[in-house]
Amino acid sequence: MMNQWTISREVAYTGPAIHTGTVNTVRIMPAGANAGIVFRRVDLAGAPQVKAAAHNVYRTDRCTTLRDGAAEVSTVEHLLAALRGLGIDNAVIEVDGPEIPIADGSAAHFVKMLEEAGPVELEAPRDVIRIETPIWVREGSRLAVALPYDGFKVSATFTNDHRHPVLSDQFAEFEIDPETFCDEIAAARTIGWLSEVKALQERGLALGATMDMAVVLSEDDVLTPLRYPDEPVRHKILDIIGDLYLSGYVHAHIVAVRSGHHINNQLARAIAARHLEMQRA
Repeated sequence: MMNQWTISREVAYTGPAIHTGTVNTVRIMPAGANAGIVFRRVDLAGAPQVKAAAHNVYRTDRCTTLRDGAAEVSTVEHLLAALRGLGIDNAVIEVDGPEIPIADGSAAHFVKMLEEAGPVELEAPRDVIRIETPIWVREGSRLAVALPYDGFKVSATFTNDHRHPVLSDQFAEFEIDPETFCDEIAAARTIGWLSEVKALQERGLALGATMDMAVVLSEDDVLTPLRYPDEPVRHKILDIIGDLYLSGYVHAHIVAVRSGHHINNQLARAIAARHLEMQRA
């Protein structure tokens, strides 16, 4: 039986947020057994909080946003991926603004913070969600499937639907454990298209975007040196890990085609619902 984990001390980071353009401080703090991951808006009256749960996802447009009453926090997926990648079950995350700082567009900085804080094992068993029969969601050409598996594996594709001359269709598959996550996934950055910036800003998104926050693509070139030859699909896997952590500590083989935050959340909700049905049976 695996036990739950938290961190030994508080760690903090201040930086700009990619969508709101605000500069926010995020503090990751220890939490006791069975607390789960909780976000707390300390800039609002009463410091309202929202639990990291699939049913609390409010928006999935270019990021994952959680909301419960007055508490709303966006761009949570990279931090959640770091927590799941390192096996941290319980933490309180305080933020003094509406969005988690983006850092460099990957989970690498959050991994560094959690490693500096030091993971601590708790004397409480982990509630592992084991997929017994396949669960899938599909929307047009987008597909996400959770298959029975003794562990956590993610297989994903990045499809070059923009027909970018430098990129290609990509496929990657990783067994997700702390070492693999840190070495192969955590540093993969989100993709930003120069041609989309104006339209996104007109919708209130990407207001704080800079060249340091993503792999930036022009119409015919990659303007940011890649960290991995297949960095786009590795970031897809990073997002899947973070978004699915909203359903709990899942053991499954996840297969995703043209994944995005919306379909990731649909699968997370389906997994959480199935788990609840099994608990009630």
